[in-house]
Amino acid sequence: MKIIKKPFGTLSNGEEVALYTLSAGDLRLSVSTLGATLTSLNVPSKKNGIADVLLGYSTLGGYAVDTVFFGVTVGRFANRIGGARFDLNGKTFTLLKNDGENSLHSGLKNFGRLVWEADQFETDDGVFVRFELDSPDGDEGFPGALKAVVCYGLTKSNEVVATYKAKVDVDCPVNLTNHAYFNLAGEGRGDILAHEAVIHSSYYVEVAADGIPTGKILPVQGTPFDFKTRKPIGNDIGSTPNGYDHCFVVDGDMGNLRPCAEVFEPASGRSMRVFTTQPGVQFYSGNYLNGIHGKTGSIYARRNGFCLETQHFPDSPNNPQFPSCIFGPERDYSEKAVFSFDW
Repeated sequence: MKIIKKPFGTLSNGEEVALYTLSAGDLRLSVSTLGATLTSLNVPSKKNGIADVLLGYSTLGGYAVDTVFFGVTVGRFANRIGGARFDLNGKTFTLLKNDGENSLHSGLKNFGRLVWEADQFETDDGVFVRFELDSPDGDEGFPGALKAVVCYGLTKSNEVVATYKAKVDVDCPVNLTNHAYFNLAGEGRGDILAHEAVIHSSYYVEVAADGIPTGKILPVQGTPFDFKTRKPIGNDIGSTPNGYDHCFVVDGDMGNLRPCAEVFEPASGRSMRVFTTQPGVQFYSGNYLNGIHGKTGSIYARRNGFCLETQHFPDSPNNPQFPSCIFGPERDYSEKAVFSFDW
């Protein structure tokens, strides 16, 4: 096991960005201090050697102008908030509208745009990088001073482990996740429609055309959202309005680390299992990738990657019937996700 730290570049404002490369088991993971971003993940296979299974960019310049959140840590609130506003404790808080009339991933100066403080550490089981970020009161319209601590690491058992923690001094919605785009065949190797997926979910959050929940939680049975039994992602995608970009309610008790999803890529034989403590997982089938120039000459077209973003439900601040996303002096935020790989 080892960690190598090196410079990744300098932003236009003069901030230095570092890149950490972690090796453990048979995996190699790189993580940038800009956005606490997962930039690459090299995974072996029995059929076509080692491949980087994360979409992204080869240089810092790509991440500095990225608009699709490749691999970034999203906060303060991942996903959408309807009307870019919410009421809390008798006050109305107004956010930036960056997705039509709504807020997406907390505006333009979200956590993925900021440089995090970082340090590395090692345990008996793996190697990790700990990222810290201070978000001041009023940041992008959110109340309270918040400190986020996110750790990413690799274990000897070929797992990527992510922990998300936050403290905030007044009540505030908090919803942290990572926005990695996966292609288990390897980035730049076509679409993900033949990937076979299982999502351990009996219900999903219904959304309107703009991606904002209607407030209804519906059964997946008999719908294109039924992934209880493994099937290719492309099987029913044409029966959805614009592909998958929906939050699935993870079966089991939230707060406990439990199976969330499984994905198998038949050409390479690679598979990934996802575990989470969160109430939901946003399954996104890369519907809005539109010819983005990525790593080593790759051009990412529609549905060339998928995301499994473990998180609270979208627009939770405006839906009190959803699991509470309000954290504060009496309630710290603490969640975990594990991505386990085999081949």
